Amino acid sequence: MSNPALEGIEACVFDAYGTLFDFNSASSAKRSELGDDWQRVSELWRQKQLQYTWLRGLAGHHADFWTVTGDALDFALAATGRSSPELRESLMNSYLGLSSFPEVPATLRSLQASGRKLAILSNGTPAMLEAAINAANLQNLFDAVLSVEEVGIFKPHPSVYRLAPERLNIAPSRICFVSSNAWDAFSAKAFGLKAVWCNRLGQQPERIPATPDAEISDLAGLPGLLV
Repeated sequence: MSNPALEGIEACVFDAYGTLFDFNSASSAKRSELGDDWQRVSELWRQKQLQYTWLRGLAGHHADFWTVTGDALDFALAATGRSSPELRESLMNSYLGLSSFPEVPATLRSLQASGRKLAILSNGTPAMLEAAINAANLQNLFDAVLSVEEVGIFKPHPSVYRLAPERLNIAPSRICFVSSNAWDAFSAKAFGLKAVWCNRLGQQPERIPATPDAEISDLAGLPGLLV
């Protein structure tokens, strides 16, 4: 898509997993234990992790993201015939130390230097997000780290996106929300935030309401959109 300049943006708010942090790095780090199944485990783990958040939200059966992540991993390990308590514990610990994508630190520092506020808005628990930030050496870059635990329901519920303008005290139209998850970016736009889809995998657009304002292939393209 052609990207117009985004004017008047006072804050950039980022999804965490898949946008700032590479969730594949948890399974990749355990290749010695998973062998050729590591990518299949990673794909199933992520797929079920998201499905379980949506199902729990629709059913009104909330559990925190750490619990959901463990449930999803149990499914992935069982589906690949690799269930074991030791491997499960190892992978869960690895999830707390995810790598950031290569361009993330420099992009965040550039945006911070521009005077804009920076925040994370994530399904992750506060403890999970703190661990990821520390593991990736991204401390002191965020003005707020916002978790869905504050509202007790996962994305894409509107109450999650509402956290950003409420906590930052900035109008939704002056907040740029960035996510690599298309459904997340589209839903943030439907709420009223300016939305940028970081389409890392070259996916097709979703067929749901509210098209994001811009599409980039990685976060390095974000500062150039903001004027």
